[in-house]
Amino acid sequence: MGQISLEGMEFFAYHGYYDEEQKIGNKYSIDLHIETDLSSAAESDRLKDTINYENLYELVREVMLTKHRLLEHVAYEVIEKVKATYPSVLKISVGVSKFNPPIGGICERAKVVITR
Repeated sequence: MGQISLEGMEFFAYHGYYDEEQKIGNKYSIDLHIETDLSSAAESDRLKDTINYENLYELVREVMLTKHRLLEHVAYEVIEKVKATYPSVLKISVGVSKFNPPIGGICERAKVVITR
């Protein structure tokens, strides 16, 4: 068993509960952790025997291009896309952070984490 992680992926996107957020956009950060069997790749040293993290990044980027109201839904969509593409993934955790959320005070970022 092993884990592949992509941490701190940054995107500018148009997510948010409020219509204004979906118009002006904001900066987001995504942390992705997957658990899968990495023994073949560890032994062979071949990219075809693992889950290419460039492909994982592209899956996340595609989700970020579509507007969503909730961070929870963004995380859910990333999980669904990764699981559909890579059925060998046994466990996945996605953290979605929104920088400077509109909460009426100082807050560097709001973060939601979903694990399945």
